[in-house]
Amino acid sequence: MAEPENKKRIAVYPGTFDPVTMGHMDIIQRASKQFDQLIVAVLNNISKNPLFSVEERIALLRQATEDMPNVEVDSFRDLTANYVRQKGAQVIVRGIRSVTDFEYELQLASTNHKLNPEAETIFMMTNPKYSYLSSSMVKEIAHFNGNVIDLVSPEVEEALRRKISEKNGGSAN
Repeated sequence: MAEPENKKRIAVYPGTFDPVTMGHMDIIQRASKQFDQLIVAVLNNISKNPLFSVEERIALLRQATEDMPNVEVDSFRDLTANYVRQKGAQVIVRGIRSVTDFEYELQLASTNHKLNPEAETIFMMTNPKYSYLSSSMVKEIAHFNGNVIDLVSPEVEEALRRKISEKNGGSAN
């Protein structure tokens, strides 16, 4: 049975976003054009030790997406399948950089489908110029005072420098 034509198409793009990279932004920009509403959902993952707090990641993402009216930034601490159901979304968006990502993402998609058969997962291939990029790599480069200008927005770069300086007691590295 076809869905009503006036039903809002809502997608969730979940992730840690610690920090948000140009690769993430590429997926957000492209996905926002495919759906009526895109919820960028910051996962409050208790098993990870993030550099930025959930609140800081939300603030950076809101700043980065402020010119995208159909993008909402939120956070959650639950199973993605439950969060998607709670938000009334039909789609989970995931970015893929490599074959290695695909194997992991396929497991996640299968699990999410088992937990919430109403939601479909769509994979978006990362722009090739960002295929090597990860938040972990960005943090490591910034930690050693490397240049991250083309990897993150200027606001994220500044936040990274500030956070790393605080963590190192005020020194650059």
